[in-house]
Amino acid sequence: MNTKNLLQLLALAALWGASFLFIRVGVTDFGVAPLMALRVGIGALFLIILLAARRPVRQSVATLRARALPLLVVGILNSAAPFCLFAYAELTLSAGVTSVINASTPLWGALVAFLWLKDRLSALRSLGLAVGFLGVLMLVWDQIATPHGSNATPLTAALAAAAALGATLLYGIAANYAKRHLSGVEPLTVATGTMSAATVVLLPLAVVYWPATPVSLHAWGSVIALGVACTGIAYMLYFNLLSVVGPARAMTVTFVIPVFGILWGALFLDESVSPGMLVGCGVILIGTALATGMIKRIPWFGSHRPSGADT
Repeated sequence: MNTKNLLQLLALAALWGASFLFIRVGVTDFGVAPLMALRVGIGALFLIILLAARRPVRQSVATLRARALPLLVVGILNSAAPFCLFAYAELTLSAGVTSVINASTPLWGALVAFLWLKDRLSALRSLGLAVGFLGVLMLVWDQIATPHGSNATPLTAALAAAAALGATLLYGIAANYAKRHLSGVEPLTVATGTMSAATVVLLPLAVVYWPATPVSLHAWGSVIALGVACTGIAYMLYFNLLSVVGPARAMTVTFVIPVFGILWGALFLDESVSPGMLVGCGVILIGTALATGMIKRIPWFGSHRPSGADT
C-alpha cells in the first residue's frame, strides 16, 4: 500500500468515524427513521450519479433489475435496519462507544460464515472470536456499570448496547448473504442498488415519524454531512481502495474507525473516554485481527501444529 492509498484509507476511516458524531448530533432533532432515511436517500442519489458517470445507464438498470430481490435484502440488512439501530443506540451511548462496537462487525461476519456457509475456522481464528467478543462484553459492561449522559440508566445503556450489537450482527449476515447472492456484481452497483432499496424502505417511516417541531441547522448540517461525506464520498473512496489494494487491505479500515470515532466525539462533543472503554476497544481490535486472519500466527499458540495450520 503506497502513501496515496494509505491517505485514502485514513480519510475513509475519518469519514466513517465521523458518521457516529453526525448521528449523535442529528438523531435528537430528527428521530431515528427520518435521519436515516435522509442519510440513505442522499447517499443513494450521490451513488446513482457516480454509477451513471462510470457505466451506461441501460446496462446499470438491467443489472439492478436482475438482482432486485437480493439487493433489497442487503439494503435492509446492511443499511436500513443497522443504521436505525445505531441511531437508536446513540440516543444513549456516545459516538465513541458506538464506533468501537461497530468494530466487532468482522467478528459477526466470521461467526455467521462458520454457522451458515460452513467456512472453516482455524484454532487461531476461533481464539480471535473468543477474544473479540470478550472485548465487546467488557465494553458493554463498562457502559452499563457507569452509564454516561443525563438520561442514561443501566437499563437504557443495556438496550442501546444491544441495539448497536444487533446492527453489527446484521452487517455480518448481510456480508455473507451478499457473498452468496451478489458475487460477481460490481461493488458500486451493489452499493447503489442497496442504498436505493434502503431509501424506499425507510421513506414511509420517515413520513410517519417526521418531527413535529422545527429541526435545528446543526441537525440539518449533520444529515447532509452523513449523506454526502460519510456515505457518498466514503463509498467512492472505499470502492477505489477495493480495486487498487484489494479487499483484505481495504478491510483494515475497520481498525482505524474507532480511533476517529473516539477522537471526534471527544473533540466536538466533549465525550469522556474511560479506561474501560479503551481496554475494551483494544481487546476487540486484537480479537478482530485474529478472527479475520490478519494475524496469521502466534509463536506460542498451536506451535505443535504443522506449518500453515492456522492460515
